[in-house]
Amino acid sequence: MAIRIEHLNYIYSVGTAFERHALKDVSLELPDGQFVGVIGHTGSGKSTLIQHLNGLLTATSGTVYFNDQNIYAEGFDKKLLRSKVGLVFQYPEYQLFETDVFTDVCFGPKNLGLSGEEAEARAYKALQQVGLKEKYYKMSPFELSGGQKRRAAIAGILAMEPDVLVLDEPTAGLDPKGRDDILDQVKQLHEERKITVVLVSHSMEDIARYVERIIVMNKGQVLYDDTPRQVFRHYRELEAVGLAAPQVTYLMHDLAEKGWDIATDAATVEETAQAILEYLK
Repeated sequence: MAIRIEHLNYIYSVGTAFERHALKDVSLELPDGQFVGVIGHTGSGKSTLIQHLNGLLTATSGTVYFNDQNIYAEGFDKKLLRSKVGLVFQYPEYQLFETDVFTDVCFGPKNLGLSGEEAEARAYKALQQVGLKEKYYKMSPFELSGGQKRRAAIAGILAMEPDVLVLDEPTAGLDPKGRDDILDQVKQLHEERKITVVLVSHSMEDIARYVERIIVMNKGQVLYDDTPRQVFRHYRELEAVGLAAPQVTYLMHDLAEKGWDIATDAATVEETAQAILEYLK
């Protein structure tokens, strides 16, 4: 079991007028090799939750376990944890700081104590894995486009060879092609390296297309935790908390209301097309 969370609570600004209970008694398990989506309205607690996965935030109460070790135990190696649970922020500018892209990606492996040669080998491999072209390696990371910055930020985490990759809105602000390119690369990495991936996204289409499990956060609590098909069956309840289902979910319900004898729980374009073709036959 990669990560286990038990009765996690987190309160911002404890004891002040700005006190806010961001997480309320959250218990979850994230098994090795799973591709998990986390969704929720702004302020639902999803970003606060993922920052607990690598110890960036410390719970007000409750426990987080990584490979059955309590990360809050005395003597636990947080530096090692952050090399094994890599977090890519929504804004890559928060993670890119070196003079050029290649040096930036080398930073993590060098910080783990690897030799310069080993760090460079890992950096080169990671940059290839995210599909960033070699002509950008010696450029300043701040000269890159939004999509290229995200690739560089992901490469910086991958170079540390994490067991868990956590992505907070990795496609925010990108055009459709850039979004698909990034997520297709992440999916390929997941399949090739069998790493656990946690994807936070506002795009229901992206969540439905890529993940095998969805965790829905609402007011600091887990509202749903199930497969995409099962979660999107609750599309009315999702709307009530400021979310939605993929557009194809609404299409299938519209067809059913018009008399089509068709399953309404398709969550992706491919599933929808298959269901419609079967009905037409």
